[in-house]
Amino acid sequence: MAHILIVNPNSSQACSDGIDAAVAPFRRPGGPVLDVATLAEGPPGIYSWRDWHAVVEPLCRLAEARAADVFVVACASDPGIEAVRAATPRPVLGVFRCAVAAALARAERFGVIALVEASKARHMLALRALGVERRLAGEIAMNTRIETLLDPVAARAALIEAGWALVGQGAGAVVLGCTGMAGHRAAVEQAIGVPVIEPCQAAAAQALGIVLA
Repeated sequence: MAHILIVNPNSSQACSDGIDAAVAPFRRPGGPVLDVATLAEGPPGIYSWRDWHAVVEPLCRLAEARAADVFVVACASDPGIEAVRAATPRPVLGVFRCAVAAALARAERFGVIALVEASKARHMLALRALGVERRLAGEIAMNTRIETLLDPVAARAALIEAGWALVGQGAGAVVLGCTGMAGHRAAVEQAIGVPVIEPCQAAAAQALGIVLA
């Protein structure tokens, strides 16, 4: 049976639980196994470039030590994707890149709701690597903590407001730029009337396509 390992590179178990809930609809009896692991060495959240770089080596070691048919790095800053790909012969997916691909399958231009201002540079790095930076309609940072995003109520109004603003900037789809936002996807989509892409779900769909092809 195929095994997909989704790795949360921060040390928040609550964040991992949210990722697990987000990908639960992709599990089927007798189908590929989707496991969610938490990187114990990771910071509480990936807010800065220092946090981003700090998780690269632990992610490489995990990929070398664990058996999986596909590895998914479940942070919307896609830390260390290239390094982890060099550490394992198995496919390695970054959830942000998967989310952007899903957004572009639905709309000509897309927007991103980021965790903090510093996330924007990391997202732009990924967009340039994909060659799609000109299709970004806009990006808005929440400038909050992951713990606030994980609350089912605390950040929802602000997320919806950011989504509306991105639609106003021309976004035909919106990417949630932090895995801590997973529990808000359906509510934001219903409120703003355009597709809202949750990165771990987008990556799970792509990983299933790889192992089932």
